[in-house]
Amino acid sequence: MRFTARLLFLCLSLLSLPTFAAALNNLYQVREPVASQQPDERSAGLTRALQTLVLRLTGDQKATQSPALAGYFKDPQQLISQYGYETGPPLALVVDFDQNSVDNALRRAGLPVWGASRPTLLAWWLNESATGSSLVGDNQESAAPLNRAAQRRGLPLLLPLADLNEQGVGTAQNITAAQPDALRAASDKYPADGLLAVDAKEDGGKWQAQWRLWLGDSREQGQVQGDNPDALADAVMLAISQRLAPRFVGAPGSATALNLQVQGANLERYAQLQKLLEPMAAKLVQVKGDTLEYRLNASPEQLRAQLALARLQEAPAEPAASAAPAVDASGQSVPPQPAAPSNVMRFRW
Repeated sequence: MRFTARLLFLCLSLLSLPTFAAALNNLYQVREPVASQQPDERSAGLTRALQTLVLRLTGDQKATQSPALAGYFKDPQQLISQYGYETGPPLALVVDFDQNSVDNALRRAGLPVWGASRPTLLAWWLNESATGSSLVGDNQESAAPLNRAAQRRGLPLLLPLADLNEQGVGTAQNITAAQPDALRAASDKYPADGLLAVDAKEDGGKWQAQWRLWLGDSREQGQVQGDNPDALADAVMLAISQRLAPRFVGAPGSATALNLQVQGANLERYAQLQKLLEPMAAKLVQVKGDTLEYRLNASPEQLRAQLALARLQEAPAEPAASAAPAVDASGQSVPPQPAAPSNVMRFRW
């Protein structure tokens, strides 16, 4: 009874507590650019919107070619709750998909889903052209293509204020440096999980960008190009999404039943865990002091990546029992204790 009451108290506290990783409230909403509001263009736009959503949720370009989803691409309205138009510019078809219907369709197709809790990226984005260079800042007009692309690809994005001090930091030399020491020092005041540095250059009306991403101990980088700032921003965000997704989305067939123990929990941290573990069908089974125990389905790598967003550290496994029998003080043999189950993973704050 005490356990049930404690769970009820924790659940009632959920809505008022913040989480560390950003939870995308509009993960199942897609803004798909269209040329007009004509029926044929609307029909094509709905199909493209579903393709965008599937790629956003799986991070796998091949997922849009799944035979199990072919019927939905022919008739996307099976998965749509509502749609309308956003005049822009650009003109966009705004499509709200039903989360349960989409998730069920993807599961039946054998495709794992990247949940709404995703790493927040702080973007130091420098635009360079013949007229000069400028660091893109929050609330600037030049930030609009970045924000549209980040929403389209399902990436929580932060931009610096780009005041005079930050303009001095966000130079081409610092943004293209192999190590982002100068950028890191200026990023401490922003609540982000990863650091994105982009050097975007315009030449003859075409754009190209060199990007680098630091998340935890890992680094990703690449080059993309686009016909305009919107296309370039979308190419950058798509490339990043596809690099990150394999960390947080288990490969088909890789998920196993795991028991998770987390030490050092409190109410705020419980709320974080609930959101982080949502895509893994996690079930809280026991609370012991500040330790929470869950059962879930995931790969160990997927679980480690997800919990790293809350700065959790993996605890060492309990030592296995010795093969030799123990002996007590009287010289009597004591049966060895059973080894800890191999499917138990332990983390702590």
